[in-house]
Amino acid sequence: MVAGTVTIETESEVAPKRLWNALVKDHELIAREIPELCAGVTFLEGNGGVGSIKQINFTPGSTEFSYVKERVDVVDEEKLIYSYTDIEGGELGKNLASAQFTLKLSPKAGGGSVVSHICNFDTLPGVPQEEAKLEAMKAQLTALFKKMEAYVIANPSLYNA
Repeated sequence: MVAGTVTIETESEVAPKRLWNALVKDHELIAREIPELCAGVTFLEGNGGVGSIKQINFTPGSTEFSYVKERVDVVDEEKLIYSYTDIEGGELGKNLASAQFTLKLSPKAGGGSVVSHICNFDTLPGVPQEEAKLEAMKAQLTALFKKMEAYVIANPSLYNA
């Protein structure tokens, strides 16, 4: 078993609170804006707060798995920190024994945001940590974020509340 951490830090011209409202509060944003990847999001328990369980369903052929279930661990609106743990599906049982994610949004000097997405994981016994796979995952997550960010930028009247 190998423990690892992947950190992706991206800058955005969008204010942290607007990104928070889009990425954390709009649970359907990914399905609406990236339908080639995500078929939908369903809450199995709760409504997005701590302890909620949500299932993200992927489109056939878009990934190596059809769904992932996530448990919401932290929703800190003051510090703009959102944390969740994969509890079923995805890479669990295939390559990973566990995966925990944290999204943190911070103001950037001069305006906009610094977006930090951190993944802490443990591989299954005998599964090596492959740098090429980690770099591909970083690139894919960054591309997904940029698509959602573009939607927020193109719709300046949304996510201001």
